[in-house]
Amino acid sequence: MALISLPKPFQLKPSIHPAISIPLHFFTTSQDPTSASQDFTNGPPQQQGKLLNNQGTPRGKTRNPEKVEDIICRMMQNRAWTTRLQNSIRALVPQFDHSLVYNVLHGAKNSEQALQFFRWVERAGLIRHDREAYMKIIQILGRASKLNHARCILFDMPKKGAEWDEDFFVVLVDSYGKAGIVQEAVKMFQKMEELGVDRTIKSYDAFFKVILRRGRYMMAKRYFNKMLSEGIEPTRHTYNIMLWGFFLSLRLDTAKRFYEDMKTRGISPDVVTYNTMINGYSRFKRMAEAEELFIEMKGKNLAPTVISYTTMIKGYVAVEQVDDALRFFEEMRSFGIKPNATTYSTLLPGLCDAGKTAEAKTILKEMVETYIAPKDNSIFIKLLNSQCKSGDLNAAADVLKAMIRLSIPTEAGHYGVLIENFCKANEFDRAIKLLDKLVEKEIVLRPESSLDMEASAYNPMIQYLCHHGQTGKAEFFFRQLMKKGVLDPTAFNNLIRGHAKEGNPGLAFEILKIMGRRGVPKDADAYKLLIESYLRKGEPADAKTALDSMIEDGHVPESGIFKSVMESLFEDGRVQTASRIMKSMVEKGVKEHMDLVDKILEALLTRGHVEEALGRIELLMQNGCVPNLDSLLSVLSEKGKTIAALKLLDFGLERDCNIDFSSYEKVLDALLAAGKTLNAYSILFKIMEKGGITNWSSLEDLIKSLNQEGNTKQADILSRMVKGGEATSGSKKGKKQAAVAS
Repeated sequence: MALISLPKPFQLKPSIHPAISIPLHFFTTSQDPTSASQDFTNGPPQQQGKLLNNQGTPRGKTRNPEKVEDIICRMMQNRAWTTRLQNSIRALVPQFDHSLVYNVLHGAKNSEQALQFFRWVERAGLIRHDREAYMKIIQILGRASKLNHARCILFDMPKKGAEWDEDFFVVLVDSYGKAGIVQEAVKMFQKMEELGVDRTIKSYDAFFKVILRRGRYMMAKRYFNKMLSEGIEPTRHTYNIMLWGFFLSLRLDTAKRFYEDMKTRGISPDVVTYNTMINGYSRFKRMAEAEELFIEMKGKNLAPTVISYTTMIKGYVAVEQVDDALRFFEEMRSFGIKPNATTYSTLLPGLCDAGKTAEAKTILKEMVETYIAPKDNSIFIKLLNSQCKSGDLNAAADVLKAMIRLSIPTEAGHYGVLIENFCKANEFDRAIKLLDKLVEKEIVLRPESSLDMEASAYNPMIQYLCHHGQTGKAEFFFRQLMKKGVLDPTAFNNLIRGHAKEGNPGLAFEILKIMGRRGVPKDADAYKLLIESYLRKGEPADAKTALDSMIEDGHVPESGIFKSVMESLFEDGRVQTASRIMKSMVEKGVKEHMDLVDKILEALLTRGHVEEALGRIELLMQNGCVPNLDSLLSVLSEKGKTIAALKLLDFGLERDCNIDFSSYEKVLDALLAAGKTLNAYSILFKIMEKGGITNWSSLEDLIKSLNQEGNTKQADILSRMVKGGEATSGSKKGKKQAAVAS
């Protein structure tokens, strides 16, 4: 719709000052070492002119001399607003005129510089501002939303001898409206009446536009009636604004009444009016009435514009009548009206929603050929999804190419849609090529990116790479995702599996530590592969560390994992470490591989780790797994580990374990042979108290040895026990079953 016209179109005013060329260092705040620059800065204008004329002409193409207003603007941009800068500007321009001031205000890089310059030239008495300068500064401040400054300047105009008129207030009302400060715009409009400023249709049009933009349709109706009472006749532009505002507030009946009133007053609708009405009916999804208005417009020899057709297309897309939208699109092109970016942005999403991917592909190709980029880049993700859904992956790939040709920034989400669907179609080579571009250009890491890659896209890709010997590439890609805050457990565990399968358990364990620091859950299967990888490389200690981490995370390893780690540690000579794994296995309720358990216990006892071995045996018995004590006692006796055998036998006697008489005899024989008669006496005493053997073949030898060593008391006790046992007890069985305390 038509915008409010300003009092004068913008036009740079020619300056009466000659264009000069100044070296750039002249305007810097640092001191120039050359005396010529100092003389130029400090000398009078006549001397400056001589210096400029004496400069040699450079070789080559002569540059156009810089205008004075451009020099001043550059000085204000590069230097702080200080007295020194003001003096430099005065030295450059001996006398100011209105055209120079206007052009400097127009060329200022920001509103602050323009305001400082405007106030300085006036306060310094260099010039008295005219109407154009006041209008220009108020427009600049209005665009920058510095409305308090603009209002103060406006109200100070009469004090400075300048006259205001309606145009100044129109600019300020419009600026307040664009800043969203409707109440101040209303006050400014009312102030015009208080100050005696005549209000014409121009003021009312600006005022209506401001209040209707904010939905104040009732206020607009009141002021419209007030305008009529003041004898101000509305124009076509006025009615266009009113209709636009009523439809914006969804007041269809009010808009229809004003449309009829417009025709009653003899004001014929123009193309803008019809476009506004058509758009309004489209908002209410009343496309039949909208098309009637479209036909009526053509019947009055008013040629529909691209806006007219785009509005109809938008309306039909909104009511999901895409075929009608295509009909208007084709009609528009048949009349030689070229679609614009808004037309394409309106039609393409509707085609995607309706599943018309072939038509969408054709229109996208047309956009690329004419190099028209849509207003809304989100339509590309919809195009990608619809083409992939239809199964046309080549067309989907063309969408990404179209984005590149139209200079539309591609994001990780766009690549993600294609990668996901290439993986689903088992076209992994194409997916990898896209991934290479994604990683190489670091598209994932772009801070302006708003469309991230979904897990359904990167997880299949990472899994494929990890299963096909490209875990390094997968990890490099995933680390980029991690920088964007992605902590996907599936991806992490796939990386662990991949490194483990490729024989890089160290890299896998690094991933494991990252997961631990960031609280990412770990899969038992990933742990299993990591442990197996360590074992294949002959690193049982690291495998044990991974197994401990697995248990700490709440996983219960399979019995085979326990066995593999224990065997590897045992074969590597790490018996105590294997013992700790055995302890963890038993505590987790795994009661298998007892043959390996016996080997570990035997090694512990043989190496002198008796207390540790007894602790493990205690744990096993508590969990219902009683080791073969007879075998252990036999081995220890044969190897001459008498102290270990003694302690183990004593442990068994205290707990009433089932021990064969032959095991007793083997231990006693070993002790006697080693000359440890007191130890033999002590353990034999306990055995006999439990009702054990009394017919040990070497018993007499033990008693004899005790007497020879001077331990006559122990020998006498032992002799009496043997005689008492023979008198009171009959023949003993081979074994004695003791009841275990509950």
